[in-house]
Amino acid sequence: MMATVEDGNDTRSRILAAAKKLFAERGYAATSLADIAAAVGLTKTAVAYHFHPKDRLAAELIAPAADDMLALLGADLSGPPFVEALVAFTVRHRTVIRLFMEDINRADDPPPGSTGEAIRTFSDEIFAKLVGPDPSNEARLRGWAVLGALQWGVVRSMDQPEDVVRASLTRIALSI
Repeated sequence: MMATVEDGNDTRSRILAAAKKLFAERGYAATSLADIAAAVGLTKTAVAYHFHPKDRLAAELIAPAADDMLALLGADLSGPPFVEALVAFTVRHRTVIRLFMEDINRADDPPPGSTGEAIRTFSDEIFAKLVGPDPSNEARLRGWAVLGALQWGVVRSMDQPEDVVRASLTRIALSI
C-alpha cells in the first residue's frame, strides 16, 4: 500500500500527541526521541524524520499557545477579568507552560528570534498587564506572586482535571 500525505499528517499528529503527553509526565529534558518513538510504535529515525532536532517538536507544540497568548495580550482586559483569562490560558496550555519553565527558557540571554526570546517577551507583557504602568513595589511583588502561583500550580498539578485546577488557581490568583 502506498503512503499518502494524510498518512504523514496522521503520523505527525500521533508523534505530537505522544510528545505532549510524555513532556507533561516526564518533562522535556527527560524525554528522548526514542521515548516518543516507542510510545507511537515507530523507530527513532522515523520520529527524527518528522521532528529533528527535538526542539522542533517543542516549537510545534508551543505554536497554538503563542497564538492564544497574542489574543490574550490583545484583549481589552485588566484587573480580575484579565487574571481569570490568564488562569484559563495557563491551565489550557499547562503542558506548554511546563516546557516554558524547563530547558526551553533556561538561557539568561536567549538569542534574537528564538523561542526563549518570544517567551520572555510574553512574560514581560503579561507582567505589565498584571501590575499596570509604574507599579509600586507591592504591586510588582503581587504580579510575580500571581505568575509564580500559576506557573508552579499548573506544572505540579498535571494529574488533576483542568476544571478543578482552573477553579482553584482563579481563586488563589484573585486573592493574592
